[in-house]
Amino acid sequence: MKAIGIILAGGNSERLKSLCKARAIAAMPVAAGYRAIDFALSNMSNSSIKKVAVITQYNSRSLQDHLSSAKWWDLDRKEGGLYIFTPFLSSDNNFWFRGIADSIYQNISFLKRSHEPYVVIASGEAIYKMDYQKVLEYHVEKNADITIVTKNVLDTTKDPHDFGVITMDENMRMVSFEEKPIESTSNDISLGIYVISRPLLIKLLENAIPKGYYDFVKDIILRNKQHLNIFAYKFDGYWNTLNSVEAYMETNMDFLKPEVLSILKTEPYITTKPSDDPSAKFNSTANVKNTIVGTGTIIDGNVSNSVLFRKVTISEGATVNNSIIMKSSYIGKNCVIENAIIDKEAVISDGKQVIGTPEEPVVISKGFVV
Repeated sequence: MKAIGIILAGGNSERLKSLCKARAIAAMPVAAGYRAIDFALSNMSNSSIKKVAVITQYNSRSLQDHLSSAKWWDLDRKEGGLYIFTPFLSSDNNFWFRGIADSIYQNISFLKRSHEPYVVIASGEAIYKMDYQKVLEYHVEKNADITIVTKNVLDTTKDPHDFGVITMDENMRMVSFEEKPIESTSNDISLGIYVISRPLLIKLLENAIPKGYYDFVKDIILRNKQHLNIFAYKFDGYWNTLNSVEAYMETNMDFLKPEVLSILKTEPYITTKPSDDPSAKFNSTANVKNTIVGTGTIIDGNVSNSVLFRKVTISEGATVNNSIIMKSSYIGKNCVIENAIIDKEAVISDGKQVIGTPEEPVVISKGFVV
């Protein structure tokens, strides 16, 4: 079933503290060798959606560098391919994107010049593997105007109050949708993934934006819910979103579990922009347990229950536990790192300790020297 894809990658969050100071959430590194946006891009390509727009906004330099070649996701094509849209400021328009609906509307020419009947809209900040073709088939089967992908979080660590909460009737038609409610009446949350027909999306945007309605949920979905068939599609696979330091830590630690790691190890694969680093090196004093280790990393110390990205150095006598060490960071001799996130190019000098708690991991900023 033919569709075009839109990946929303313009978000930023104060809950990620310094981790988002110089990068968009969609560019956050995950699982030692990936970026968050790789998951949505790979899902699009693996679902035979070969025309994809990425809409960026804040701190997008790192993201645009990662997307400099579309071939890694099989999106380097004469017909279709990968498009990157940023806010276009001119004498006629001096606004940055004022909401999700506005970000799509400001690039409405992408929709109008396309011919595919459907649009799949997804966030670039979530970690999951999904076949969007199954959602499209469900959308057509239900004769839906809009399909929202949902997940029940009753048996997870996620708090419904942090998300959009949806209630459905027995036919899976949406009854209510409330963003971050104070009191939740449901454990079904929206994953920020939508399927809608391309002509209908154009119509709804052209009705909303000139009137000052810029929010996709409030102004496109809820404002029109009485006369649109809006259905929920339940997803039961692994899903997490990088909306806080705690969620970022949890997501990376989840990849130490075989059932989550299988997302990366089974077809169709999640792909990324590759690096040309040598293999990781484990010297004679290294002791490594339950850890993902990126290429080019050199280990002389003790590492357990952690995620090490590319070109990390763990010196002799150092102990790293339950931590994330990002690219090109240096951990000196006899250091103790526990429940910490060390951003890229940071230096922890010999003998220093960086110790947080599982509930509140310590964050060391990019390039910082301890």
